[in-house]
Amino acid sequence: MTKRDSYLLRIKPEMLEALRRWADDEFRSLNGQIEFALHKALEQSGRLPKASSPIEPREQEPPPGNDASVQPDTPSDIKRG
Repeated sequence: MTKRDSYLLRIKPEMLEALRRWADDEFRSLNGQIEFALHKALEQSGRLPKASSPIEPREQEPPPGNDASVQPDTPSDIKRG
């Protein structure tokens, strides 16, 4: 496991709450979400060191009853209208 440093972060309460909601939506801890957001910003700006391991976004479950992955088997299964 890689070594991690600790850092005290001062942040506006409304930003912290928005990060908490975002973390909950993606099933991450608050710390993990902050690290994910910083990693993404560093990557987009081209400032991320080359040896840094990528952090993959978590896939969210599709809403119930909206299964777009199911393809009709025959032309008669295709709904027209």
